[in-house]
Amino acid sequence: MDLRCKPSYRGNVLADIMSRWSRQRHDDERNVLVLNVLLLGNRQSGRSSVGNALIGGYEFQTGVSVSDVSVTTQYQVLSRNYPRYFRRQGAESDLTLRVIDTPPLLPYQQTVHELCPEGVHVLLLIVRADLPQETPHLEQHLETLFGPEWRHHTFLILTHTDQLERAGLQPSSYLTQATDWLRALAQVVDGRISFLDNSCDWPLIRGRPLIDQLLRLSARNHHRALKARTEVSL
Repeated sequence: MDLRCKPSYRGNVLADIMSRWSRQRHDDERNVLVLNVLLLGNRQSGRSSVGNALIGGYEFQTGVSVSDVSVTTQYQVLSRNYPRYFRRQGAESDLTLRVIDTPPLLPYQQTVHELCPEGVHVLLLIVRADLPQETPHLEQHLETLFGPEWRHHTFLILTHTDQLERAGLQPSSYLTQATDWLRALAQVVDGRISFLDNSCDWPLIRGRPLIDQLLRLSARNHHRALKARTEVSL
């Protein structure tokens, strides 16, 4: 039934139109928080899988490497907007994650600056819990890249923790038996660590808790971004 043809409903229709217009205007004015997330890790560490968890899809290429060659060979930047994800100063806010996946080698200052000229809000250091591979001079490189503040913006993501459980080792006690390098790294990032199980559906199960952790970390830093210290700025 077309209610617009009946005069007795004219007031209701007008009110409905005004209500929808008001909601639309409110949506247009809704705040949007954009977070740049940089993924760092060795080959086969699970960087791309973590990226897929953050954007809720399978756009980042994953798979088993051949002849010890990483699946990710170039930088890839993908974004995902989450409408009304959280409330900020009493108002609903969208959250837009801009996720940068990187090849295994540590990036140069100029590369990071070109990918994120406005800076990086969260650094994710990704390490396989079952096959931890040390990254030489990691802390020194990050210090050169971002300055000493990098550790306050960093989460350590330990992937493949399902392999630990199969071996009878609980994640809670894992670090007590980990290598000196990994234990030291966990201390540097003030214990900000997430354990991720690769046997489950990451985008559906692990994505939301991980995003919440990143959002809380960014809020702790007042959503300030780390800018790469290029040769000009040095």
